[in-house]
Amino acid sequence: MKVWLACFLVLFALAELFDWLQEFNLPLPIYILGGAFLAVASNYDKIFGSYFDDSSIGASLEQPQLDSITSSTNPVSFPIASPVEDAQTSLTDD
Repeated sequence: MKVWLACFLVLFALAELFDWLQEFNLPLPIYILGGAFLAVASNYDKIFGSYFDDSSIGASLEQPQLDSITSSTNPVSFPIASPVEDAQTSLTDD
């Protein structure tokens, strides 16, 4: 019984909150400023990181990745047998 009562109260509070939020309006400049803030916050290291970073730290972090990609200079080859050659060898073996 306590679980049902708790669920009812939580759902009722959520429904009332949803109704209140539907009537709540913000002016357009607030949405624009909020979007600009989110854009700056998500790209903070790209925008302001280049002004304050130590170039030796950035180079040491990126160098192992580049070395691991370019270190393998040997090409990979896969031998593919021709079906015609296989058929000819099976016919001559008979």
